[in-house]
Parts: sequence; structure tokens; C-alpha cells
Amino acid sequence: MSVTEQARRARDAAADLATATRTVKDAALVAMADALVARTPEILAANETDLAAGREAGLSAAVLDRLALDAGRVAGIADALRQMAALPDPVGEVVRGSTLPNGLELRQIRVPFGVVGIIYEARPNVTVDAAGICLKSGNAALLRGSSSAAHSNAALVAVLRDAIAEAGLPADAVQLLDASSRDSVKELMRARGLVDVLIPRGGASLIRTVVEESTVPVIETGVGNCHVYVDAAADLAKSVAVTLNAKTQRLSTCNTAESLLVHADVADAFLPPVLAAFAEAGVTVHGSPEVAAYSAAVVPATDEDHATEYLSADISVAVVESLDAAVAHIRRFGTGHTEAILTDSASAAREFVARVDAAAVMVNASTRFTDGGEFGFGAEIGISTQKLHARGPMGLPELTSTKYVVTGDGHLR
Repeated sequence: MSVTEQARRARDAAADLATATRTVKDAALVAMADALVARTPEILAANETDLAAGREAGLSAAVLDRLALDAGRVAGIADALRQMAALPDPVGEVVRGSTLPNGLELRQIRVPFGVVGIIYEARPNVTVDAAGICLKSGNAALLRGSSSAAHSNAALVAVLRDAIAEAGLPADAVQLLDASSRDSVKELMRARGLVDVLIPRGGASLIRTVVEESTVPVIETGVGNCHVYVDAAADLAKSVAVTLNAKTQRLSTCNTAESLLVHADVADAFLPPVLAAFAEAGVTVHGSPEVAAYSAAVVPATDEDHATEYLSADISVAVVESLDAAVAHIRRFGTGHTEAILTDSASAAREFVARVDAAAVMVNASTRFTDGGEFGFGAEIGISTQKLHARGPMGLPELTSTKYVVTGDGHLR
């Protein structure tokens, strides 16, 4: 079946979803969760096929880990759907309302986008997360995963579609596109008028390709060259702990710190303990000459190193002369995701927050907190680094648009 035909079917399904009650949608999410658990053996069998092919193709251990499923991971994915069912339904929420001087009642309410296309890499859990958050927000989902997870995704979507149909909603609310050819991505990016919005999730090259080549509106997500700036007025013991957490709590996420900036006034006191902590954690430091003076293990850093989202046990480190220099460095190399300042100076914190252009700014906290769950939003489809419509963690409300409802009593203009 062509992507165009799948998009047409999704559009029909979206019309039904738009009027579905919260009770019906939540029942479908619970049914999807129950079905995943009940049919775990067939999901794991399909996943093993992908893992075997991945091992033969020489995929890295990190990629294979992201690809792998077991009974515990499937149960966790199912639990995420149940948690989603417990969240408030954004559809129909009144964003604002008033009675105009002429007596007309004006309301702005949340409505689904309609058809949401999601292009993503590797992780099979994204298949279920995306299907769930789209259904809860009243949208039909067109899912285009990577070929490395093709069997896993096919098994998961088959289970989800059966559960959705049994719950009384159209199975075409969730569809999986062919991952064996890049043609499906191209067709999806050109399906303007059938697909309302595209959300790419993955590496920088994937996101850049979708943003630059799509005729369908795109919500740009996720590349994160996140910085931690240790100010002259920072509590250094806390700063070592926060910096280490921001870098090492999980290496392969977009909110992991990839760059560390240290004020020259505290370099002598801060760099030796933090470099030792990095060495103990197995992190390779790519540092400026000022940083290399503190450890022979530091690898010389280039501009490319300072601009890199490593997603690995690597970090770039530089010494800066001032907060101004730190902000300038971030403006040059940052990606607008998350930036952090560690300081006991309220004025320095205020200045940093005001001058740094990012979706999230942390003051004396790890960059790893930029997350829908950590923010208390529940379900999240990704971190938006653009400025239109949605910015930062994208929860259920961010998967809606709005419409104005105007109610009168024979009013004439």
C-alpha cells in the first residue's frame, strides 16, 4: 500500500478520533497495554530477528541495547500506556474565553492536529509511545521507524491495531510505513494536505533532512549540545556532582551535557576534581589548552569537538574569562536545547537566564531534568528546539492545535 493511501486512511480515522470521548480513548489505551503484555512472546520473537540481523550487520552494543526488548521492557512500555490513560484529555480544553461587548460568546478550544507523521530511529518503545500519545490527543499516527527495528515495529503495531479495533476505534488510527526503502520517508514528507505535521526523532542528520526537505510542516526536535557553565560564584562541591550527573546519568539522550564551561576564577579549584571524576567514570575530555594543563589525559579540542552532540562518554571542556564569554560560546556552539548555570549569585543566574536562547535553562540543576516526565507532564513525544507552536518537552497539549468557537443569538455584523 502506498504512503498516500495510508495517509488517506489515517485522515478518515482522524475524523473518528476527533469526536471520540476520553472514556473511549482511555479504554483503547488500556486495551493496547493489556494486549502488549498478553502477546509478549510474539513481540520478543520478532525483536530477536531484528537483534540477530543487527549483530550480523555489526551494530554497536549501544544501538543493540536501544533495540532490544525483553519481558520487563514490554511491561514497562505497557505501563506507560496505562499512565497515559490517567492523564487529562487535552481535546476540548478551553484555552481562553470571554463574552464580547456585543454579547457574542468567544471560546478558544484545543483540537487534534489530525494526522501526525513520526519518523524515528532504532527504539521500538517509540512506536508504542508515539501511537499512544497520538491516540490520546485525538490524532491518527503514521509511524516510520528504522529498518533495524522493522520486525519489532511490525509486531508491535499489529498488536496495537487489533486492540484499538476491539475497543471500537478505527485500526487505521495507527499505521506503520514501510521501512525497507527511503521512498516511504520521501512520500511522507511530500504528503502535504494529507499529513498535518511531521515530528522527526533521531540524530542530527535525520532531523536536518526532514526539516530541509519536507513540504509538510515539521516540529523540529531534539539535537542537544547542552552546556553546563560553572560560574565564579558556584558552590564547587555541588557543581562537581551536578556536572557528573548531567554527563553520566545517561549518555545517549538529547538532554545529556556535552560541553562544560568553567570560569577562570574557579578553574584551579574546580577542574582537578571534576577531571578526576570524569576519568573515574570513563569519560574522555576534549579540552582547550587551559584545560589540558590540568591533566595529561585531556584530548585537544577543536571547534568541531565543541559543536558535537557526542551521545557517548565524551565531553568538551573550556575555560572562559566571564559570564559574557560563556554566553558567547553557547551562542556559537549550542543547539537551543538545554543550558545550565551553576552559581550562588542571583544576578549571574538572572543574566544567564535572560541572555541564553534555549528551550530550557537550568539554574543549579542537571540538564537531565529536561523531560516531560520530570516536568510533571506525563507522556512526551520529544523535546522541541524550535520556537513556533511548541518549545521544550512536548506533552499531550503540544499535539493539539486550537479553534475558535463563537456563539451568538442571531448576531449580525
